[in-house]
Amino acid sequence: MSQGSAAARARAGANTPRDLLQTAAAVVGAVFLLVGVLGFIPGITTNYSDMTFAGHDSGAKLLGVFQVSILHNIVHLLFGVAGLAMARQRDTARTYLVGGGAIYLVLWLYGLVVAQDSSANFVPVNTADDWLHFLLGLGMIGLGVALGRRPAGVATTR
Repeated sequence: MSQGSAAARARAGANTPRDLLQTAAAVVGAVFLLVGVLGFIPGITTNYSDMTFAGHDSGAKLLGVFQVSILHNIVHLLFGVAGLAMARQRDTARTYLVGGGAIYLVLWLYGLVVAQDSSANFVPVNTADDWLHFLLGLGMIGLGVALGRRPAGVATTR
């Protein structure tokens, strides 16, 4: 193979669109950003005036279903920013999806074992949050694993 054709392939690779794994990480990150912002909008978040910074006594609910607090919304915003930043490279996009999914499965378990009226429920989460965390965890890990596989014969570059 000549150096000219290798350089042409490298240029073509530099101009190819982001792959599906990176796109998935970016979309998940953007959704988290959107959810974080929506959590601060009265009307979309019911009982907005009952929102506290943290703790189980926050009465605000995103879409009238998911209990939120200022801290909970900030966590969504940070998770979104992390997703967008980590989507820039294939390896970090996979890490975001699989690692983030694992974090959400841990949050699901935490929500199952911690009483909703306990001071340990500082984020806060309710039953709807718990099951959403479960689905998010499975979905993110599934995306990271399924899209993170390379077809046979495709070389990886480091």
